Amino acid sequence: MKIDLFVPCFMDQLSPETAWNVVKVLEKAGCTVSYDPERTCCGQPAFNAGFWDDAKEVGIKFLKSFADDGVIVTPSASCTGMVKNYYNDLFTNTTLHNKCRAVQGNIYELSDFLVNILQFDYFGAELDGRAVYHDSCGALRECHIKEEPRQLLSKVHGLEMVDLKDNETCCGFGGTFAVKFDGISTAMAQQKVDNALNAGAEYIISTDASCLMHLQGYIDKNSLPITTMHLADVLANGWGNV
Repeated sequence: MKIDLFVPCFMDQLSPETAWNVVKVLEKAGCTVSYDPERTCCGQPAFNAGFWDDAKEVGIKFLKSFADDGVIVTPSASCTGMVKNYYNDLFTNTTLHNKCRAVQGNIYELSDFLVNILQFDYFGAELDGRAVYHDSCGALRECHIKEEPRQLLSKVHGLEMVDLKDNETCCGFGGTFAVKFDGISTAMAQQKVDNALNAGAEYIISTDASCLMHLQGYIDKNSLPITTMHLADVLANGWGNV
């Protein structure tokens, strides 16, 4: 299957190696991956901050960069949720109404695409250690993704998945929330990381680079013995450089 890859702006700027692992994972699953570096953002940061005119301008560029009938995959449930749910607020009953509906029906978060569309969940990945999975708000609440990442992680050799207390609670990032309400945001990150440490985890795994950036920042600042990993990095581990 030929797919168009959308790399979120957070990942492009802060963890581009994860984007390369997404390509490796999709190619191993039998996909031909097309990537256009001009597809830079879905408009979510501006939208969440209340700048809807700016978000619409970015969204127009996003919509026009994809074909009506192409399959779009992104390693971000947050971006997927933005397009599928909140583009309605920007483009319903506009000249891009039909274009928007077409793209909304063709965009998939990575784990959803692998498990439910390709029905491919084994990559021969290896990662020794104990991990917890963090349900991002974008995945759980906006895309209704819960079991798909867990199914993929259950096939990773050497990886022990353990339960995370309050795993459906937000990590505290929330885009500009982390800037406007930094004290609350930091406390929420602390709770998430403390729960992971109490579970004996060495890794916190999720589908969203923004959540992981937020949590890793708290971890680094406090020199804690745990690290974050994107799902794609886990799935490409142990074979991706072979």
